[in-house]
Amino acid sequence: MKATITSIELKNPLQFFRLSYMAMKILQQLKKTDCIELKKRGIWTKHYTMTLWKNEEDLKQFARSDAHFKAMKESARIAKEIRTITIDTDVLPSWAEAKKLLTSASAIRY
Repeated sequence: MKATITSIELKNPLQFFRLSYMAMKILQQLKKTDCIELKKRGIWTKHYTMTLWKNEEDLKQFARSDAHFKAMKESARIAKEIRTITIDTDVLPSWAEAKKLLTSASAIRY
């Protein structure tokens, strides 16, 4: 199975409203997929998500589809930094472990 861990640091606190709108659309889309598990958390300008998928194809199909794809294109306007990493795992890691993985050299920074 595959897990994707993402962090987004907003340019300023006012961008939270735009992020919330995009997240609402993405969550609606996510409910229609084969995502096994979702965890999310955030406060102020730093937000995190983790999703668990059966395989990489399901993950990629979601990433390229409607609301998520649009949000990825708009993210440069609201984010100071976005980090993402995809790992092989059967369970989502703890938040402490997820944050450690995101600071690793293999995490992709946007």
